[in-house]
Amino acid sequence: MATVRELSDETDSAISTRGLRKTFRSVRGRSVGVDGLDLDVPVGGVHGFLGPNGSGKTTTIRMLLGLARPDSGTMRIFGHEVPGALPLVVGRVGAIVEQPKFFPSFTGRRNLELLAGAIGAEDRMVGTVLAEVGLSERSRDRYRGYSLGMKQRLAIAATLLKDPDLLIFDEPTNGLDPAGIREIRETMRGLGERGKTVLVSSHILAEVAQVADTVSIIGRGRLLAQGSVDEIVGRQSGSVVRVGIEAPDRAVEVLRAAGLTARVDAGVVLVDGVEDASEVTRVLAGSGLFVRDLTTLRADLESVFLELTAGERPGGFVPDDGPGSGADGSAARGPGAAEPAPLTGSLKAVSKHGRHQGGVS
Repeated sequence: MATVRELSDETDSAISTRGLRKTFRSVRGRSVGVDGLDLDVPVGGVHGFLGPNGSGKTTTIRMLLGLARPDSGTMRIFGHEVPGALPLVVGRVGAIVEQPKFFPSFTGRRNLELLAGAIGAEDRMVGTVLAEVGLSERSRDRYRGYSLGMKQRLAIAATLLKDPDLLIFDEPTNGLDPAGIREIRETMRGLGERGKTVLVSSHILAEVAQVADTVSIIGRGRLLAQGSVDEIVGRQSGSVVRVGIEAPDRAVEVLRAAGLTARVDAGVVLVDGVEDASEVTRVLAGSGLFVRDLTTLRADLESVFLELTAGERPGGFVPDDGPGSGADGSAARGPGAAEPAPLTGSLKAVSKHGRHQGGVS
């Protein structure tokens, strides 16, 4: 049996975009949703797609899935350019976009059985995916009685029916309590350890920092940083040293006179960009100032994220070039309006009763 990497069509990227751009039209002009995005998601493991709300994460995912049309740029999934070649790879992709829907009066197992029949998945996969997301013991319960975390895990189970190589989860822990967040996090970690490629978008660092092997950070639709967590954190030059001292204002004067960057924050001295903390104590002691405590604060993913995205608000407006339809052929929409979701036949999940199970593919 071929491995995931062998199935990747001789590319190391599960997802690759170049110069991807998307704008939305409104009466005020066009707002930029995605602005020349160059995104690379490696094959295998969990990839965090991070950015503030409104930074273009969902818009990018919708374009990758053929649910929105880019103004310009290219997109590839496992080496195939999409949306043109989407029918060739859609069987290898499972995605949760927006709120998934199931029949509330049916059991979790019955919902998956209907979905499996609609998409041509083997019956045996229903029990397999329920076990994988930890819902085997509750599979006979009606969907309406599930907690939010259980509902989200059932949605993940639905995406696994086709045994896809790539899973795309858009803000999968929205609205969940801490227990539900942990359940989803453990599920994603397990999928990554199995060799699946998991792209998870989020604006909350805590939910992905513990499971992500690699990350991309975007702001205003532009790529700000990309790589492994260690690489991105390692690019942060130096560390911050926190100094507890009796005369913080005097200490800052002495440190600045020695060429160090220092400031007072909440009664303690913070010294930025210090490679060797002993330099701080040496400078202060030379002026008769002695520290009572000294702590080196290393950069982490959260601090890098906050620094990179500081001031990054949703895309601004660019001049409109006249009335009429938007760049994707749609009617005029406000900058915050949701895009229409014309699911293609290959992406649409329909039960035998003909009802659309929105958001799960």
